[in-house]
Amino acid sequence: MVTFTLQASPADAASWTDLARRAERAGFDALTCADHPGAVATPFVALAAAAAVTSTIGLGSYVSNAGVREPMLLAADVATLDLVSGGRARLGIGAGHTPAEWRAVGRERPDVAGRVRRCVAVAEAVRALLDGDEVTVDTPELVLHAARLEKPRPVQRRIPLTMGAANSRLLRWAGRNADVVGLAGLGRTLPDGYAHDVRWRETEIEAQLAQVAAGAEGRAEPPELEALVQQVVVTDDAEAAAAQTAEDTGLTVSELLATPFVLIGTEDEIVAAVAAHRKRWGVTRYVVRKDALDPLGAFLPRLMAAA
Repeated sequence: MVTFTLQASPADAASWTDLARRAERAGFDALTCADHPGAVATPFVALAAAAAVTSTIGLGSYVSNAGVREPMLLAADVATLDLVSGGRARLGIGAGHTPAEWRAVGRERPDVAGRVRRCVAVAEAVRALLDGDEVTVDTPELVLHAARLEKPRPVQRRIPLTMGAANSRLLRWAGRNADVVGLAGLGRTLPDGYAHDVRWRETEIEAQLAQVAAGAEGRAEPPELEALVQQVVVTDDAEAAAAQTAEDTGLTVSELLATPFVLIGTEDEIVAAVAAHRKRWGVTRYVVRKDALDPLGAFLPRLMAAA
């Protein structure tokens, strides 16, 4: 079955809890929050509020910046969310890309290799802490001394881990260790610290998936593949709706519409695209933004059954 996650952030209490209820009623698999300290609401506080008004939907950050989040605190946040939600927490981690987030905590953003090393170290430490292990690490990227998450303990035996990745080493690590590989197809961070070049062409997607497959070699159950969707438009003129994004990303309209990172077209065309992405790329999970709740919610059962 194909699953859809809604990514959003609260603006006020009433609309946030209403959004959580609506997403659950519509059949979304999870509600997630971006984690950009100082720029959006703190995800775990927001998700705890959502937990109080829902009963089945998964809840997690998408994704926490391993560069500025400390493993002990991140593990405690995830475990607490799992406790108050009755076992619905998800763990999402990425290497981070926004320089201002490092500067805000008194650090300078490392180079790519340094961010990747830190991300792997944090992911491994958080997973070990959630599993109940004692963790000691002493490297240039991360230091912990006899860290142990005694309380609260998670409700779930194993909290699902999503690694958001585009870097080759992280994709291989995710293939070997993660439950879900979060694919955004994003490349070099642009000067604003948020926007990116994209790697959405067929050959670029195949190269990323090859790294995941190399890491997953020998696993009994490979990780699920999840696409972060940047644009959702239900329309009877897909080419016109895709034109500006195609220009902005340097792709042709046909190249753009062939990627799993946009869902544009009629209901039938979007259902067919989801089925095609599953067959071609193995993508069975999607993360969409808040403005996709109503357009996709109207035919979410069809999308979930796309094959």
